[in-house]
Amino acid sequence: MSTALKEIEDLYLKDFREFENRHAGASPSWLNELRSEGMQAFAELGFPTTRLEDWRFCNMAPIAGVRFQPAPFTLNDQIENQIRKLPYFGLDCPQLVFVNGHYVKELSSVAGLPGNVKVASLAETLKRDDAIAAHLARYADHRSRHFVALNTAFIEDGAFIEVPKGVLIEKPIHILYVSADGNEPWVAHPRNLMIAGPGSQAALIETHIGLGNGVYFNNVVTEIVAEENAHVNYVKVQHESETAFHVASVVAYAARNAALQTNSIQFGARLGREDLTTVLDGEGAESYLYGLYVTNGQQLIDNHTAIDHAQPHCSSREFYKGILDGKSTGVFNGKILVRKDAQKTDSKQSDKNLLLSESATINTKPQLEIFADDVKCTHGATIGQIDPEAVFYLRSRGLALEDARNVLIVAFAAEIVDRVKFEPYREVLKAALTHKMKS
Repeated sequence: MSTALKEIEDLYLKDFREFENRHAGASPSWLNELRSEGMQAFAELGFPTTRLEDWRFCNMAPIAGVRFQPAPFTLNDQIENQIRKLPYFGLDCPQLVFVNGHYVKELSSVAGLPGNVKVASLAETLKRDDAIAAHLARYADHRSRHFVALNTAFIEDGAFIEVPKGVLIEKPIHILYVSADGNEPWVAHPRNLMIAGPGSQAALIETHIGLGNGVYFNNVVTEIVAEENAHVNYVKVQHESETAFHVASVVAYAARNAALQTNSIQFGARLGREDLTTVLDGEGAESYLYGLYVTNGQQLIDNHTAIDHAQPHCSSREFYKGILDGKSTGVFNGKILVRKDAQKTDSKQSDKNLLLSESATINTKPQLEIFADDVKCTHGATIGQIDPEAVFYLRSRGLALEDARNVLIVAFAAEIVDRVKFEPYREVLKAALTHKMKS
C-alpha cells in the first residue's frame, strides 16, 4: 500500500473517532458496536485496488486520493429554491428529502400514507425504535465489502420504511438525495432500510442528484427486505454532478413467493459504481433486474450485479443496457449463482451496449455459477453501434442526422425506462435522457 493511501485511510479513522465521540452518549449501545465493527472492517480491508478481480476495471484512486471532509448540512434560500425547481421534486407521491445526506423535514411530506406505515428519517428512527436492530446491517455485508464497511462505520441518517403485513401502498415513496456544493470536498454515507411485511405491496424510488459542479462523494447503502408474498418495486436513479463520485451497494432479500423488481438508471458522476445483489431465499421467489447506464466525456460507470438463487423453484430475469459516448468507460459484471439445492431455477441475463464513439469502452462479463443440475439458465452480452441503414431510413423521412441518431438511441433505452411504472417519474427520466444525449 502506498504511503499516501495509508494516510487517507488513517484520516477516515480520525474522522470516525470524532464521529464516535459525538454520538457516544446519544446512540444505543448496539449501534455503537455496529459502527465500531464497520470501522474495524474498513481498517482491515482498506480501499479496493485494481489487483482485485471485482475492481479490475474500476480504479478507486480518484476517490482514495482526495481528503473528503464530513458532509456539511447546507440549506439556505438559494439551495431551497433550486431544489423546488428540480423536476424530481414535488411529484405526486410521499417524499423524504435529504441535502448532503441530512434529512430536511421542511421539504418532506408523507401525507396520504396509511397510518400504520412507517416512513421517517433513519436518524429519528434510531432514537426511538430499537426494533430496527433486527434488520439494519443484516443484509449488506460490512465484513467483506470495502465501502459497505465504511458506510456502516458512519451510519447516521437516511430513510427508514416499514410496510406492515398485507398493506398495499398505491403510490411510490420517493427518497430524494440532493447534493449541494461545499467549500471543500465532502463525503456522505446515506443508509436506507425498507422492510415490506408479508403480503404487502410497495414501491420505492431513490434519486441522487447534484446541484452545481462541486467535488463530493456519496457512499450509499440500501437494504430491502421483501417478506413472504410481498411485492416490492425499487427504482434508483443516479444523476450526480459531473465532478462527483458515487458508490452504492444495494441488497434486496426475497422470502418465499416474494417478488422484487429493481430499475437502476445512471446518468451522472465522474465515477459511479453500483453493486446490486438480490437473494432469493424462499421457494417461489422472483426477481427482475433492469438497468440503463448512459455515459459521455470521461465518465466511468461500473455495474456489478449478483442474483443468488438460494432456494429451489425461483426465477430471475436481468436486462441491462449501456449507451456510451466520448471517451467514457462502462463496466458490467453480472453473476447468477445457483446453489446446490436450488433445483428448478429459471434464470435469464442479458447486457446490450451501444457505442456512439470509437473512443468509448465497455467491459462486459456475464457469469453463471451453477451447482444444481435441474435448471434453465442463459446469459449473453452484445456490443454494437447505431445501424447506419436505420439512420439512412430516418433521414430519408426528413430527419436531420443528429435527430435520427437520437430517435434510435431513445428507442434503444426505452425498453428499460418504460419499466418504471410511476408515470410522472417516467416522464422526468425521458426528459433527462434526451438532455443527456444533447450534452
